[in-house]
Amino acid sequence: MSTEVTRHSWREGMSSDNIKGLVLALSSSLFIGASFIVKKKGLKKAGASGIRAGSGGYSYLLEPLWWAGMITMVVGEIANFAAYAFAPAILVTPLGALSIIISAVLAHIILREKLHVYGILGCVLCVVGSTTIVLHAPPERQIESVIEVWDLATEPGFLFYASLVVTAAFVLIFQFIPQYGQTHIMVYIGVCSLVGSLSVMSVKALGIALKLTFSGTNQLIYPQTWAFTLIVITCVLTQMNYLNKALDTFNTAVVSPIYYVMFTSLTILASVIMFKDWDRQTPTQIVTEMCGFVTILSGTFLLHKTKDMGDGASLTASLSLSKRSLKHVEDGRVDPEGIPLKRQDSLRTT
Repeated sequence: MSTEVTRHSWREGMSSDNIKGLVLALSSSLFIGASFIVKKKGLKKAGASGIRAGSGGYSYLLEPLWWAGMITMVVGEIANFAAYAFAPAILVTPLGALSIIISAVLAHIILREKLHVYGILGCVLCVVGSTTIVLHAPPERQIESVIEVWDLATEPGFLFYASLVVTAAFVLIFQFIPQYGQTHIMVYIGVCSLVGSLSVMSVKALGIALKLTFSGTNQLIYPQTWAFTLIVITCVLTQMNYLNKALDTFNTAVVSPIYYVMFTSLTILASVIMFKDWDRQTPTQIVTEMCGFVTILSGTFLLHKTKDMGDGASLTASLSLSKRSLKHVEDGRVDPEGIPLKRQDSLRTT
């Protein structure tokens, strides 16, 4: 009996809308992952004939290859936006890790950046975790109007969550960032992740409104559609502002995995509260999804941890740092794992 229920739930989970969302999410990861490589090629080409971007130059703005990378990224973001209109966030958001795999593999092939064996293991873990989530994702909730989404967003449970998020974000921005923004990585990332969870819910609501509008049921006449649009713009601008601050202040190898973990976790939590994703699943499916998510997290951390361990020299350096041979490091701001928390250009200017 339980086997029949599981099979029936699986068929429901792989509905036509879920498949469309899955294809769009995979396409998004492909475009975004490739865009990093194309933009980096453009930056290198521009830096060879002008001032590098890292030194404050803007010659890359005249480089067609860099613009090709930007266009590729925009296409990927549009596909990601559309994916939320068809599939639940608990399916779409974790698949963002696949862009890291694509970027790492293309960097290995095109840019000749070495991919360590543990990095390959990280890629495999991300694929296994993503497959697990895809096979056990809940079916998309059937919504006929943006007013239904607004009703979900204004239920007491989600209003309580949104109030906590907004309060925490304001406390971090006005109380903690002035004092600890330059020294504690969790401050900037906390704001990005908290606000990001609300932005995804608003993006999903706006995507549903546009999908229904293109299907012949005009949702642009409702003020709720424009309210969600305003929330999307506000949240995305805030999110990008503080993510840029985090990337400018701290090492990308530290920022990226922590941000992915916090952002994805809070987004899944927000989706579970607002769209009640887990109400349409069995406990076994929920636990399996969480196991898939943890597998993706493990693969993501492995990829970022071993991104600079491609050759013998960097591997030896990493091992020596992991043994905390700090006598060979001139600056003391190194975390216990041997990854500089501060960006190198920031260290040079202090």
